Amino acid sequence: MERLNGKLMKVIHLGFEISQIKDIDLLLEKILSEARSFTNCDAGSLYIKEGDSLKFSYAQNDTMRRTLPAGKKLPYSTFSIPISNNSIAGYVASNGSILNIHDVYDMKEAYPFSFNRSYDDLTGYRTRSMLTIPLKNARSGAVGVLQLINAMDADGSVIPFAGQDEEIITYFASNAAVAVERAKMTREIILRMNKMAEMRDPKETGPHVNRVASYAVFLYETWATKRGISQEEIEKTRDVLRMSAMLHDVGKVAITDNILKKPGRFTPEEFEIMKLHTLYGANLFADIYSEFDESAAEVALNHHERWDGRGYPGYIDTQTQEPLAGFQNEQGGARGKKGEEIPLFGRIVALADVFDALSSRRCYKEAWQEDEVVKTIAEEAGKQFDPELVAIFLENIDSFQQIQKRYPDEHE
Repeated sequence: MERLNGKLMKVIHLGFEISQIKDIDLLLEKILSEARSFTNCDAGSLYIKEGDSLKFSYAQNDTMRRTLPAGKKLPYSTFSIPISNNSIAGYVASNGSILNIHDVYDMKEAYPFSFNRSYDDLTGYRTRSMLTIPLKNARSGAVGVLQLINAMDADGSVIPFAGQDEEIITYFASNAAVAVERAKMTREIILRMNKMAEMRDPKETGPHVNRVASYAVFLYETWATKRGISQEEIEKTRDVLRMSAMLHDVGKVAITDNILKKPGRFTPEEFEIMKLHTLYGANLFADIYSEFDESAAEVALNHHERWDGRGYPGYIDTQTQEPLAGFQNEQGGARGKKGEEIPLFGRIVALADVFDALSSRRCYKEAWQEDEVVKTIAEEAGKQFDPELVAIFLENIDSFQQIQKRYPDEHE
């Protein structure tokens, strides 16, 4: 009984922790990692309901991760499966009940589904025990499915999932479902804000802002880990950064169409007007009610600054658009911020945004070849970009490629 009460208290605490995470992608990672820790299992995945399908949205696997270099995350591809009795996850979503299978290779013939061995065949991994839990909201509808794989004993051997944990993990799943719905709503609000910008500027697409945000979070996590920042602080900060990075160019809604949609190069006068989108974006979050407002304003204002000080808008009053006292350049305008004068989030999103712009096809250009993109960013270390962030980028190009695949443009 004491062990059971201890587990229940842990699940209640976890419910509070996940309720604090606002970004859906980071929330899914947290839900899965905590559920795996609670049940001491080797692997797992999360499916989120989209219409009549389940989207495979996140995966973890300690055995496979140990085959990767230190600090690397397990790559995975997203896909969708129908909510039906033809798959384990689909069956659980359809029926709304937990399913505890001791060995997926030796299941009861009475089940209407079979286990898909393709991942095991491809990787050499051996899936055995599996606990699949529906994430149900207050209306008893499934918002997703949590799938836990290969429970482990104290010696690291695979065992069945304990039946006594089912009720507690179901309680955790209920809290997770509420958090997922809330985070999905937050993501939708941010995407709708970006859709306003997209109506004005076709480059500001949902996949683009999702990629930039994901690149930014990866750069921050790696940078922070190298500097010994605590995991608790990293998790708190990356949640705010991801949402802020998605809104880096939202200020473009205030730029006139004849400039924003001009197919050719800007005149010097037009470019000066275009630069103002950084101020307009910062002013949207001028009333600071939360860390998100502060971070979003910081990103919008600073993501076009350059490490060498030749960026914009520089040291300027966002309201009056006048240079700050003591920070004028030789021409009387605002001096650009340089080096670590540029806030970290601005330096991170600057690199993430340019990488995505160069790597993506636009109405006025084709996507650059990867070697061209990498060469250009490497050459800009210490000029346009923070050299420490460029070094992280160059060491982890495969991670950037994985993010690209996760958020493809609609025409691809």
